[in-house]
Amino acid sequence: MTLVLEIDRDPPAEMREEVRKGLREWNLRVMPSEKPRGNFAIYVRDPASGDVVGGLWGPYYYDWLFVEFLSLPEEARGEGLGRKMMQEAERFARNIGLTGIWLDTFSWQAQGFYEKLGYQVFGEIEDFPDGQSRLFLKKRLD
Repeated sequence: MTLVLEIDRDPPAEMREEVRKGLREWNLRVMPSEKPRGNFAIYVRDPASGDVVGGLWGPYYYDWLFVEFLSLPEEARGEGLGRKMMQEAERFARNIGLTGIWLDTFSWQAQGFYEKLGYQVFGEIEDFPDGQSRLFLKKRLD
């Protein structure tokens, strides 16, 4: 088989799934799973406009929920909404029998917030970006 490399410096979003398709097929052959998989979300809405202004989004597979995004408008921070979203995510994960939740954050973002909720750092990439770190945290639910 002769294959050709094509470089795309600004790929369209739909190409992500094209690239991922072969990896997903391989993973399911090697590690078949009857475990739950899908996406979980919580939306924070502005009651006046009905617009989504924040929330939590994460895929779950292989017994873990990955919190890909957690966002709140700056003026809503410190009111307990982030904590409530994480508690709801934990409740959801427990209810479907997941082992835990993991996430990443940057050193200038929310490490202390997650640690107060019982999450522990299990990895760090230093100088991502320069002078800062990207942190990986987890919390087992068992």
